[in-house]
Amino acid sequence: MREPVPHTLLQGCGLPQAWRDKSAWRVLDTDFHQGLRFLNIWQTWRSDAKRPRLLHYVALREHPPSVDAILQAAAPYPELHALAQELAQECHGLAVDFHRISLNEGRVLLTLCVGDTQTLLREQQFAADSVVWDPPESAAEAIRWTLKALTRCCRRGTLVVTAQAQSPAQSAWLVQCGFRVAINGPSTQWSYDPSWELKTTRNLELARSILPSPASDCVVIGAGLAGASVAAALAKRGWHVQVLDAGATTAAGASSLPVGLMVPHVSADDNPRSQLSRSGIRMSLQQAKSLMKSGQDWAMSGVLEHRELGVSTLWHSQAGWIKPAQLVNAWLAQAGIRFVPNAVVAAVRREGDVWVLHNAAGQALAQASHVVFANGWGAQALLDDLQIAAPELGPNLARLPALQGIRGVLSWGMQQPGQASTLPAFPVNGLGSLICNIPLDGETESAAQAQAWYAGATYETGTLVNAPVSAHHQANLDKLRTLLPAAAQALGPAFATGQVQTWQGTRCVTPDRLPVVGPLDAGASPRLWISAAMGSRGLSYAVLCAELLAAQMGGEPWPLPASLARHLSALRSNDRARLPTVKQGGISDGIIHP
Repeated sequence: MREPVPHTLLQGCGLPQAWRDKSAWRVLDTDFHQGLRFLNIWQTWRSDAKRPRLLHYVALREHPPSVDAILQAAAPYPELHALAQELAQECHGLAVDFHRISLNEGRVLLTLCVGDTQTLLREQQFAADSVVWDPPESAAEAIRWTLKALTRCCRRGTLVVTAQAQSPAQSAWLVQCGFRVAINGPSTQWSYDPSWELKTTRNLELARSILPSPASDCVVIGAGLAGASVAAALAKRGWHVQVLDAGATTAAGASSLPVGLMVPHVSADDNPRSQLSRSGIRMSLQQAKSLMKSGQDWAMSGVLEHRELGVSTLWHSQAGWIKPAQLVNAWLAQAGIRFVPNAVVAAVRREGDVWVLHNAAGQALAQASHVVFANGWGAQALLDDLQIAAPELGPNLARLPALQGIRGVLSWGMQQPGQASTLPAFPVNGLGSLICNIPLDGETESAAQAQAWYAGATYETGTLVNAPVSAHHQANLDKLRTLLPAAAQALGPAFATGQVQTWQGTRCVTPDRLPVVGPLDAGASPRLWISAAMGSRGLSYAVLCAELLAAQMGGEPWPLPASLARHLSALRSNDRARLPTVKQGGISDGIIHP
């Protein structure tokens, strides 16, 4: 099927006039084709002085688009060449999945959904402002079910333009599903305006998408990966954000890890943890590319994973190392964000229409209409206190999975001359991890720049509970002997002579080892939110969780399928039992712990 002329469909959607003076605009395209329609709407958005702050474009496609086909489709339109190149760079290696692609400094968000159309429509959790519908070339009953699924993504007044002429039967089905003809022309325009009242068929998330919280002010508790990513996501959408942290600097907690890995989790059954980490890593890499200095702050080095204690290996090409604190600082440096250090929050109280955050002396530290708990294990005490102070929140807060802090120790040291031949040129993980050739901060770029290696990190469970740091270093060395015997032999003297240096921090985890994200109070306009419990995979989950939270707050398209997002729901469980014991040795409960 040849992709329709984009300008005709643009006019059929009522654009750009319809989106002017709006804060955001949400387009749903039921067939991405080769991206020509998206490129045209993107270019129109860029050229419009009255454009919305944020453009969301959700596109469906049965198979991943070809990079060459995207460039060929844009070839007849010189004004689209640069945009097509930028889009094509982000479309390598796509599979059947949701893919959130951030463009135009994060102001244009393409959610490219690959798979079966009906399934993808049922997984959406937003109300579109404009819809481009391509009737599928399938049986009549399949088209009817596709239309019914499409109505879930419409609010009253959503404009639907049809890319192809409709048969009388298709027009009749549109009317039956609640659409009426608005304009007849080269592209027929329909409006979703059912004669029945819309209420019982809409769940709470869809209700929030129709009446989202407008950009306002928000306090984020925690200036680590979780909090900084939330602050950046909200600021990009026009929110005024204060970020409070108990530390004197940003990334003072677990996010102070000197270097970490951006590598997806892989499982035989491709479980939710694997799916979430795969989506999250792709989004984290986009952030690193746009905000950080390659080779100094991060690198797409690839990561070699040793599985089954070295028996088999897996190479991750779209993976690498990154310095978390630099990423945190890049996020918090964006406009609209104010960082407040040494702010120890002891209580959160509702006072009229705002939430006020107090320290232990009862002094007000900050106030805002919305609060996001992103301080990891520290959130538990605040929420326990809030459950007593605000009994109406009790039933919801009781459903929050138990949060637990687990200490870990990373061993590191300076690389010595002559070690290059025995240390890997790329990170290796599995039973622990080893990351080498990392330039130290503050050094100038040169061939002789000081470099360091990092091994670990431990989880304080089993025999390591309350163990001294020396025991953690020994555990890291023991794992390294299994993971990379030659590297362990080369680094052994540093461990033996006490030249190994220490990083230690406390990660926050839940019983199912997945983050908690979303609203903590019920209703269509929640004001209390959480994004926490990233464990040792903050670099995998932080951006994904922040985008999901911002989408829920703003009634935007979600960056992942609704069925997968439920595994992250803050109120997914009432199991308050203690966490299961993590086996020492790195691999347990499906996680490869670095």
